[in-house]
Amino acid sequence: MSEERDLLRDTVTALVEKHAGPEAVRAAMESERGYDENLWTLLCEQVGAAALVVPEELGGAGGEFGDAAAVIEALGRNLVPTPLLATTLAELALLSAADPDEETICALAEGTSIGTIAFDADYVLGGDVADVIIVVDGDQLARATSFESHALTTMDPTRRLARVEVRDTQPIGPDPGIADLAAILLAAEQIGAASRCLDLTVAYTKDRVQFGRPIGSFQALKHRMADMYVLVQSAHAVIHDAIANPTPTSAALARFCATEAFDAVAAEAVQMHGGIAITWEHDIQLYFKRAHGSAQLLGPPREHLRRLEAEVL
Repeated sequence: MSEERDLLRDTVTALVEKHAGPEAVRAAMESERGYDENLWTLLCEQVGAAALVVPEELGGAGGEFGDAAAVIEALGRNLVPTPLLATTLAELALLSAADPDEETICALAEGTSIGTIAFDADYVLGGDVADVIIVVDGDQLARATSFESHALTTMDPTRRLARVEVRDTQPIGPDPGIADLAAILLAAEQIGAASRCLDLTVAYTKDRVQFGRPIGSFQALKHRMADMYVLVQSAHAVIHDAIANPTPTSAALARFCATEAFDAVAAEAVQMHGGIAITWEHDIQLYFKRAHGSAQLLGPPREHLRRLEAEVL
């Protein structure tokens, strides 16, 4: 599966490089639906991105959780706005039912229908474009059968959030731990973005010249970038373990490490790029906003830290 997953990641990366450069990302985030519908179709038809976690007998690709994480990480590197994370979570929730809704799951897998899951009705991923909304109510899951969505204006323009008013629901069954799976997938996205943010910073320090030398040659900056690299690689290892063995503890650890790494790398990137980093024309400001927006999504770091503390006390 490792070779197949690497091929999957490479395929998505090639699509992103061709169709989701910086200008395309900005156009997508400013569009009516908040993502590039043509790219979404390519991801679904050529890669089967939305079908990865769905069994073949339900119209899916019969892949593994790690396959979805690999694609989400690859998209996260370029901050590509897509409904993949939210749709994947909706699929996982629907698949947990004793008698899964084959028609709905098949439509989600094909990408013709968009899904999401509401952990907090005030901040729902892609809630304004979702056709299928899953609600987490205590230890139970339910599908919203009647709802109204209102798009929100947030700090991070690359991620669409909405407030959802749910009127009626249909029970699905017990929650199998969707929040933990969501935490791991979001951590994968975060570390993809952190890795790319570091790459952009290293490249900039090689090109930016002061006192007749590239600033990347200065010892102080070398040390800082080495620390950034260690943070990213360490978090990546933790996330890899969580993907291979999803548990409440591994999920909390993955989210905490990914958040800490991305926040630190984005902050350092702003400092090393100087004043240009906070201009609208430069991409680093988008990574900085994504880092801080993601940190508060699905529960801030302190909540995950408390879960980890409870394991050792």
